[in-house]
Order: sequence, then C-alpha cells, then structure tokens
Amino acid sequence: MKFTRKAHAQWKGSGKEGKGTLNTASGVLDSTPYSFHTRFEDGEKGTNPEELVGAAHAGCFAMQLSFLLGEEGFTPDSLDTDATVTFEDGAVTKVALDLKGDIPNIDAEQFQQIAHKAKEVCPISKLLDTDIELKVTLEK
Repeated sequence: MKFTRKAHAQWKGSGKEGKGTLNTASGVLDSTPYSFHTRFEDGEKGTNPEELVGAAHAGCFAMQLSFLLGEEGFTPDSLDTDATVTFEDGAVTKVALDLKGDIPNIDAEQFQQIAHKAKEVCPISKLLDTDIELKVTLEK
C-alpha cells in the first residue's frame, strides 16, 4: 500500500513575533493557529509541531497495536495512549508513550510483548530518530 497525505503551513512575520496557520487536506486542521507563544509558552490558543507529532505518534501506535492484538486473537475494548514529546536544546529528544489498555482475556505479559512490538513497528516510531519510552498498563 502506498499513499500520500498533504498539509500546508503558512507563516507571517519574524520567528518570535510572527504567527502561522496549519491546514490539512482532510480539513481537520483548518487555519489552525500556531506561533512562538503556542510552541514555547502557554496561554495562547493554538497548536505546535511537537503537539502534532505527539498526536500522530499516539494515534499511529494505538492503531498499530490494535492490528497486532487482532493477529493474536484479541480485540481491545479501549486503548488509551498519551504521548509526551520532550523538546530540549533545539531538538526533540524523547517521546514517552503511556498506554492503558482494556483487553478481554489477555494476560499482562502478552500485552507487554505485543505493545512493545507495536512500538517498534509503528510507522511514526520508525520515523522518529529519538528515544521512545513506553509504559504499559493492563486495566482488566
């Protein structure tokens, strides 16, 4: 399978005082604001690249894990994944994934093994050249 996805960023002004908008072909992001303030400070409504990477990674990982669980005969009731992206000295240095799963009839060891495999084969995990941590909790 091969496909492409498109996004567009527009930036106006200087790095610190300027502002930009992000758009995706799907329309999910539609002139979504981003700025120095939304990236490096808090309080202003808008997004930032690290937040978007975190959302992409959490979503990709959860979907990949669901496929791998299915291959082993399990269907999750829910997979909740938080992604914390660490930006340090001009680089993304770490992504920490915190997974809570509610999967009937699976034991904790199986869940750990399948989750760690999902972390390794997730396309966004492969894309990121950083330390990716994974914490796994089986709720049932």
